Amino acid sequence: MSSKFWATEVAPNPRRSSKVFSFFAIFVSSAALSVLIFLSIGSYPLPTRVQIQRIPINAESILAQCAAISEEPGPSFDFSDREKSDRFEEGTPATLIRNARIFTGEKNGSIELHGDIFLDNGIIKGVGRVPRHLYANRDDVVKINANGRWVTPGLIDLNSHLGVLSSPITRGTGADDVDSNKGPILPWLRTVDGLNTHDDGYELAISGGVTSAQVLPGNKNAIGLQAYDTFAGGQSFFMKMRKTAARTPVSMLIEPPNELTGIAHKRQRWRHMKHTCGERLRNYGNRMDHAWSFRAAYESARSIKEAQDDYCLKAQAGLWESLGGFPKNLQWESLVDVLRGRVKISAQCDEAVDLDTMVRLSQEFQFPIASFHAAEAWLVPDLLKQTYEGIPAVALFATNYRTRRETFRGSEFAPRILADAGIHVVMKTDHPVINSRYLVYEAQQAHHFGLPASLALASVTSTPAAAAGLAHRIGSLTVGADADVVLWDSHPLQLSATPIHVWIDGIMQIPVPAKGDEDNEVEVGKGKEGERWLEPPEVPNWDKERKEAQLWDGLPPLKGKRYSDRVVFRNVKDIWKVGQTGVTRTLVIEEEPDQLGDVVVEGGRIICSGSTVCAQHLQKAKVVDLEGGSLMPGLMTYGSPLGLEEIAAEPSTGDGKLYDAFVQDIPEVFHDVGNTLRAVDALAFGTRNALLAYRSGVTMATSSLNKGDFVISGLSVTFGTGSSYVVEHGAILQEITALHVKISRPNPLEGTPGVSVSSQIGGLRRLLFGWESRDQETGHWFRKAAEGVVPLVIEVYSADIMGSLLMVKAEVEDRIGSYMRVVFAGATEAHLIAKDIASGGVGVILIPARPYPHTWQERRILPGPPLTNDTALVTLIENNVKVGIGIPNAWEARNTKMDMQWAKLESNGRINEHQVLMMVTGDLEDLLGIREIDDSARDLVAYAGGNVFDPTSKVVAGSATLHASTPRSCQTYG
Repeated sequence: MSSKFWATEVAPNPRRSSKVFSFFAIFVSSAALSVLIFLSIGSYPLPTRVQIQRIPINAESILAQCAAISEEPGPSFDFSDREKSDRFEEGTPATLIRNARIFTGEKNGSIELHGDIFLDNGIIKGVGRVPRHLYANRDDVVKINANGRWVTPGLIDLNSHLGVLSSPITRGTGADDVDSNKGPILPWLRTVDGLNTHDDGYELAISGGVTSAQVLPGNKNAIGLQAYDTFAGGQSFFMKMRKTAARTPVSMLIEPPNELTGIAHKRQRWRHMKHTCGERLRNYGNRMDHAWSFRAAYESARSIKEAQDDYCLKAQAGLWESLGGFPKNLQWESLVDVLRGRVKISAQCDEAVDLDTMVRLSQEFQFPIASFHAAEAWLVPDLLKQTYEGIPAVALFATNYRTRRETFRGSEFAPRILADAGIHVVMKTDHPVINSRYLVYEAQQAHHFGLPASLALASVTSTPAAAAGLAHRIGSLTVGADADVVLWDSHPLQLSATPIHVWIDGIMQIPVPAKGDEDNEVEVGKGKEGERWLEPPEVPNWDKERKEAQLWDGLPPLKGKRYSDRVVFRNVKDIWKVGQTGVTRTLVIEEEPDQLGDVVVEGGRIICSGSTVCAQHLQKAKVVDLEGGSLMPGLMTYGSPLGLEEIAAEPSTGDGKLYDAFVQDIPEVFHDVGNTLRAVDALAFGTRNALLAYRSGVTMATSSLNKGDFVISGLSVTFGTGSSYVVEHGAILQEITALHVKISRPNPLEGTPGVSVSSQIGGLRRLLFGWESRDQETGHWFRKAAEGVVPLVIEVYSADIMGSLLMVKAEVEDRIGSYMRVVFAGATEAHLIAKDIASGGVGVILIPARPYPHTWQERRILPGPPLTNDTALVTLIENNVKVGIGIPNAWEARNTKMDMQWAKLESNGRINEHQVLMMVTGDLEDLLGIREIDDSARDLVAYAGGNVFDPTSKVVAGSATLHASTPRSCQTYG
């Protein structure tokens, strides 16, 4: 209709007005007459005319439906009176856990008890002081002594794709059930329809204490499946990890909504949905397009809601004649429920611009948001407080940032900053972005960077439960809640804290019940004896860094202050060094182990250590107090594209497109059949990931040009992570480090079938045999690899392919009479052929150190306690394989210190500190062919409050990486 039509004034109809007036006059006259007649006859009854109203036969159900649409979801009103859980499985024995330290999860995690917990019929029947009559005189009660260890609620992952991006990922199942390409707004899709009950991730998650998760669609739709890339709201579901007797997806769900099961519950249950904003939706336009898509969808839903409300007003008023059918639309019914406040929305909106849009939408259409999953939320806490009907919780990673432009300003200090602003914090994994098994690791890191211990534990228990509307069932240890319980070997915030027992619905999941005659006895917690392991770890003070992060809008300067002259480190406990024979540790004052001394560093080298003997060097020097800390060698990182990209998902910050010789013709300009390139040519210095790594004690990195499934990854480079530019002295430590190739089965997430394994190995054999001209880069460097001049680092995961490569190595060596320096990187299944790898003289770099079965060729992992006694690392070491550990993603380089600690603790005392330190220094350098670095050239890192293995320690200074013949400087922080 034209605007002219809407502006035209419609004149009154005189004939219609006359009729209305006549009717009104007749009505008044009749009423007056009736009154007169009534007054004249007193109390005598008069015959009346009865008007017949046709009431529909289903009137009662219509009124019930109208009452239901306005009902607030929640637990049934008699929920607290239940004696048996609806998830209880017959034959499950009752369990009494005695003598435990209990984190209940109540009141923001502030309630802790010492006592017992009684589980029966899938419900917690007693906490703290458990009445004896509950379990006395019963022979079906399993009694477990916690021996003073910690018990917590089962952990809850608020952001997971378990079951819809299931492991191992295959093209036929799992990989495609996380997103839909049918459009941006898909609120009618349900993740339960794609929930794979055979995901290998379930058992691994349970082994980390995770008992429940929200299975979200992705982020490619604004509203759609909550999988991996969705826009406006697919319906997500909460599930428990245990496989049920029914073996169905629905039986794994927690309180599935009425419309899913067809069961009429006494009260409506919460529904859950995901909304997505930002860059992930580029397939469907820009941010303005997305905002309009949201508004159009919600306007459709609002129209339906208003029609339903009008319908119900008529029904409740008894106006049945013109009522018709109940207005509904199957596509939009879930969004109508959003507008009625019956849906818990998880909104993935990382940037402030997207958060602002979503908050405005919530106000415009008046719907609440349960949680924001937002990297920049910490920058705009006041904005979040404007969300309709209450402040959402914020779900965060601890340190996984800078993978997209949207997350570039994400900060490790975000949890503390949000908590200080009065906003509830949830730590997440976005599984399999991070293995859900390590959800508690996210909480541990949040605590390390300042989040109080109680809130850190609540962030993976009671806080996500409250955000989901499920606090009556999960997330806390209270009488009447579901019996999801974890008994830990140490305080859950201690690094590598491991479950001894896990119960879901009162059914023990860890230890995994034995099948047949197998021996499932796994030792957990060895080396964690003592009271200190039962306390939350002390953490460094990050007040200065936190304030700087806020001041600089998420991008604080990462360079320290440089001192080329003398620096004095006071109150130093010891000095660690790495050499050809391993690690040595020297006390600064050897004759008095408990005394602390001074260490004087000049030009990056120690010139004096002790106490009184250093007095002559103390004048006019920068003084740094290490508070009982240590001077240690700089660590090294390998495996990620560190230094070759700034933002992983932003091509403009990286090297760009490469030519793959195995799938396309190489342009004639290269005149090289294999297109073997050098990573040194693409290095970018001063990236935030590299500088954060440097500030975390990782002073050296080796990177190669590995792009997806490229067979030939070229020549790696070794560089200093703290360097400023390529021609700076010491920025390039080794221009060519090793030759890299990748041999793997096709990637199920790629659209093409990939190059066959036989073709890859056949091509590698031909190149190593020397059949390409040495005038080409490819021929030249593969000949050097065949002769053992440079290491050949092969990214490979399958034990079967590794076996074939061992045969190729032997064949090449026999043919040309050489000894090849071969390294398997990745090597997820290397433990299966550890003896053969050792006898073949091949080294291994495990990437990552803690494996996950992402694909079929990685499925046979050795996960370690509490599932297996052995880890891949332990198995390889005990079979005399030289091992290094690496990382797949650049943002992880800063966590090398924690990876080392984890590797040692997870070994149950079978690997010591010296061995683990060599895995990220001397042994890793040797495997990659880095020329020997002597003490005078090796970087020093100063840790305050302890050494690299102490959770309380903090890097406060490090020497810049420079050649031994060049004067070096020292950077200090703080």
